[in-house]
Amino acid sequence: MSKLWKVALREYKATVRTKGFIIGLVLAPILMGGGAIGMALFKDRVDTRDRRVAVIDRSGLLAEVLVRAANDRNSQVVIDRESGEKLRPAYLIEIVEPHETARDSQLLQLSEQVRRGQLHAILEIGEGVLHPRKHRETAVIAYYGANPALDEVRQWVGRPLNEELRRLRLVGAGIDPTTIPDAFDWIYPESLGLVSADPETGEIADADRSTELQALLLPLIPVMLMFLMIMMGASPLLQAVTEEKSQRIAEVMLGSVKPFQFMMGKLVGGVGVSLTAAAVYVVGGVLFVRHLELGEYIPYGILPWFFAFMVTAVFMYGALGAALGSACNDATEAQSMALPSMLPVMIPMFVMMPMVMNPESAFAIGLSLFPLFTPILMLLRQGTPSGIPLWQPWIGLFLVALTAILFVWAGSRIFRVGILMQGTPPKLGNIVRWAVRG
Repeated sequence: MSKLWKVALREYKATVRTKGFIIGLVLAPILMGGGAIGMALFKDRVDTRDRRVAVIDRSGLLAEVLVRAANDRNSQVVIDRESGEKLRPAYLIEIVEPHETARDSQLLQLSEQVRRGQLHAILEIGEGVLHPRKHRETAVIAYYGANPALDEVRQWVGRPLNEELRRLRLVGAGIDPTTIPDAFDWIYPESLGLVSADPETGEIADADRSTELQALLLPLIPVMLMFLMIMMGASPLLQAVTEEKSQRIAEVMLGSVKPFQFMMGKLVGGVGVSLTAAAVYVVGGVLFVRHLELGEYIPYGILPWFFAFMVTAVFMYGALGAALGSACNDATEAQSMALPSMLPVMIPMFVMMPMVMNPESAFAIGLSLFPLFTPILMLLRQGTPSGIPLWQPWIGLFLVALTAILFVWAGSRIFRVGILMQGTPPKLGNIVRWAVRG
């Protein structure tokens, strides 16, 4: 047992004492959260160039309304009244008379102006927009642009156009819109949690507000941290074992330790690396969030499960990586094995959104109880606002621990044969035979 710990300590020190580990510890969260950080840094950096939009109004009802709405917007939000600084682009509406017989040619000509930068976009309003149920073919509002799906102007024009259409429909029905000024007001449903009562006093507490950002971030942050810890603790074992085998270092090590001790030492070292990095991130994250006075959003109840799933996951995935690495002869063969060894970690990343949306569905429960996917998906489901029954993470942890033991046992048998095998390619049949026969 002492030899096992010596190997584990050697692996741990060889990793955490390197500059690469320290640099990776700092850069990893920045790279993984780079999108959010970039959005925060550049949220106030807006392209203030004016947006010139050509409007072809075939209905003859909406173009002037859009001009007035754009002028009102420009007078309110474009220029900072105190500093005189331009904050946002102005929307400049240019009314273009429609060509009844040369529609396509007109759109082509305007599109060329968009390509040359003379226009920002083209808005075409169909003649049947006032009564779309009677004139379905012409009840169209089309927005043409270089990037129309994400264009902020396209998102803006919808409100003034539809408000005017509602007003015209009321007038057409003989109703004076001024008598019902709130006819166009929208009241959006607020997202609230469930009402609860204090178990000691019985006092009923108001439901907490919930936002989409909270509903996504609280489950996803622990999962992304779990993914990062697996990549730091388990993923490098495949390459490391292959290098030691190809450089004959393993043969020297096996002169003083047994193959099982050698492999377990590497696994324990990988767990130590993951625990060290996780402790830094968790403690630092908790202190940072509490500094922002957002401590109520810290999921303290998930943290013990996070560490339990992380340790078993590193053993499970690490044993798989070490076993496959022992079957490889060089870096090229190890690269071909890298993707299959990490597929169990990558597949859950593709089903996270359905899991967050419906954490109690049969699909979510079944997939999160599959041991290879449990460490990530069970943790994800635990972080959702609704939570999950306690028996599910306990069963999941038991299955993961059982699978980790199985992987370590089978991996040690593969490791014992493969680490000294030279020249034999890592074929699936050979790997299975080594696991069964030892």
